[in-house]
Amino acid sequence: MADKTPLVVVGDALLDRDLSGSADRLAPDAPVPVVADCAERVRPGGAALAAYLAARDGRDVTLITGLGDDPAARELRRLLEPWLTLIPLPLSGTLPEKTRVLAHGRPVVRLDRGGGRARAATDEARAALRAAHAVLVSDYGRGTADALREELTERPPLVWDPHPRGGAPVPGTRLVTPAEKEAHGFAPGDDRPDGALRAAAHIAADLVRDWRVAAVAVTLGARGALLSYGEHPLLVPAPAAHPGDTCGAGDRFAATAAGLLADGTLVGEAVEGAVGAASAFVAAGGAGALPRADSRPRTAQRPDTDDPHALAARVRAQHGTVVAAGGCFDLLHAGHVGLLQAARRLGDCLVVCVNSDASVRRRKGEGRPVNPLADRIRVLRALACVDAVAVFDEDTPERLLGDLRPDVWVKGGDYAGADLPEAALLEEWGGQAVLLPYLDGRSSTALMARAAEGVR
Repeated sequence: MADKTPLVVVGDALLDRDLSGSADRLAPDAPVPVVADCAERVRPGGAALAAYLAARDGRDVTLITGLGDDPAARELRRLLEPWLTLIPLPLSGTLPEKTRVLAHGRPVVRLDRGGGRARAATDEARAALRAAHAVLVSDYGRGTADALREELTERPPLVWDPHPRGGAPVPGTRLVTPAEKEAHGFAPGDDRPDGALRAAAHIAADLVRDWRVAAVAVTLGARGALLSYGEHPLLVPAPAAHPGDTCGAGDRFAATAAGLLADGTLVGEAVEGAVGAASAFVAAGGAGALPRADSRPRTAQRPDTDDPHALAARVRAQHGTVVAAGGCFDLLHAGHVGLLQAARRLGDCLVVCVNSDASVRRRKGEGRPVNPLADRIRVLRALACVDAVAVFDEDTPERLLGDLRPDVWVKGGDYAGADLPEAALLEEWGGQAVLLPYLDGRSSTALMARAAEGVR
């Protein structure tokens, strides 16, 4: 979108491939599962996934990466070129490929091939870095960051997502985002056990000093992330624990944090947003559930918003993911906005299902809504993350959802203790209902209470 800061991603691209099938028996010649009826799906991996996710957020993205002319590299170009600008560096060998074999959605084995490394920087890559508004380094230890280290040192990046095979982040980097196991690997002399929060805090503080960076956020999986500036750490808990596929969650975290920092967000707020985005990403199925990279051209990033039903049908026809979220949205506040932004990142369009005035009155009582339907629709449509608004007059949006048939239905985290009747409905067409967190303490009712107290 025009209001988002462009991002340059520097790092090592991979081609990821999933072979998904079922396993109901063992092979006769060895005690291994037979995975049958495999469906193949390819997608960007490594730095290419981080860049692709940032581009799907509606950001102008340039990816600087080692890329040759082997079959895997040509396939990756085909997937990426509709979405972002590619600046290739010469590659020795072939593009790395990582193939997962999954049975009933669970990985059985991973096959790696291709050992290509970026050989050297180019004048085009150097010029792009010098002109960059914001830089994310996604270092998978295959030479791209090393080739451009001098330029990165001159202008440290906003975010550096490190890999044990890669070099240390350049001094002055604003935020480094190792996973917990990676953080322990960067401090080999530390004998504190993995999984201990105290160990992560001490290691993060040590890395801030050793690397001479502004902050380190150690990602802790389902526990969230621990942010350190070198002393007292900040624990940012995940809004919910999801048992889904975590493949790509680190790239989702880094891409979100870099984008938020590029747009002027403080480091703590960027880490909080990245934790929420990564959690939602896993809840929606991880990298394996992403819409096909070749499903929709970049020029269609902002769909037409006139008719929500036509929008949903058009996105589905292009093999995209339709996301819907619902609520009264009477007094739009930061909790609403955060929820809708996270929901939009789950797919290719977001339709907001909003209660009519009569429906709000039945739910909230006389005196509500404070803002009439026309005003609520106008405010929602003004949000960059909202593609269309649909209205329902019933107490629940089930009839409307039956017409829209979204792939993902989102409700705020304050519904965590309640039944979601829409969940069973979504299952009828293979959709998924998910809960995303509201910002704590934000609600229209609380806003009105504070306003009334101020008047008194």
